[in-house]
Amino acid sequence: MPKVSIILVIYNAKKFIKPVFDSIFSQTHKNFDVLAVINGSEDGSKEEIRLNYPQVRIIDPHENLWFAKGNNLGIRETDGEFVLLVNQDMVLEPDFIEKLLPAFDDWKVAAASGKILRYDFEHNQKTKIIDTVGVTMSSSGRGKDRGQLEEDRGQYENIEQVFGVSGACPMYRRSALEKVQYVEHERVEYYDEDFVAYWEDVDLSWRFNNAGMKSLYVPQAVAYHGRTAGQSKGGYLHLFHFIRHHKKISPAIRRMNYRNHILMYLKNSKFIHPLFIIREILMFGYVLVFETSTLKVLPDLFRLMPRMYKKRRAALHST
Repeated sequence: MPKVSIILVIYNAKKFIKPVFDSIFSQTHKNFDVLAVINGSEDGSKEEIRLNYPQVRIIDPHENLWFAKGNNLGIRETDGEFVLLVNQDMVLEPDFIEKLLPAFDDWKVAAASGKILRYDFEHNQKTKIIDTVGVTMSSSGRGKDRGQLEEDRGQYENIEQVFGVSGACPMYRRSALEKVQYVEHERVEYYDEDFVAYWEDVDLSWRFNNAGMKSLYVPQAVAYHGRTAGQSKGGYLHLFHFIRHHKKISPAIRRMNYRNHILMYLKNSKFIHPLFIIREILMFGYVLVFETSTLKVLPDLFRLMPRMYKKRRAALHST
């Protein structure tokens, strides 16, 4: 029975602790350990975990490391053959791990995730609204969660190879992570820490693809995510919806989102597709008109481009 290391990055998540951790410790697969990285949390989450789940190992760096660094720290501090990253607002069905592990019988499979539906924490109930059933990637460089906001009517019931899996609840083969890791001055990165947050999960999926590995969607493994915001409908025919969606997002997150999707594409794409150029011209026009605060990220974007090419060369060399 393989060992699974379960990692949660916790940021002011006290209200989620009981349902999330109860679902973890109800798993039918029993060979696992749990590590909680306290990511600058100040609402008593650490004390809640320590009091009610003493079997959980806690690491508190006393600062907010954000998503990439927080999860990288957790991965480095664990030793399971498989790594399951669980968002702090994710409720697992009891057989989630048991149903997911057989996907890795194929040694080319680096990552897998299940059918992730939405969870309504306000009413403490599961829903039939899809959060993600795998990640797709278009020629224009737009990655998105497949099926998001659709009602689950059984339309995604087959085990399938997908471009990638969301960072909300992915399971990774540790040896696959080590194959695509980036090492600089003894610092090991699995998720790209230059991204800070957003798109690092798609970036990792792309690196798996470039290294000849696969990601699988396993519908029998079911979990529920409390995410309250998601992707827009996309496409410029849905411009009003796109603008309304973006207004709900903080300026800092919009800037990281804009910066990181460009860096990810330049870092991983084997060639620059014309549709990517067209989309970026249109997106830049949108930013100029509707979202000028995002322009503040441009110096950081250009500063990081040489590092992305350095990481790209390192990845090509390793494969």
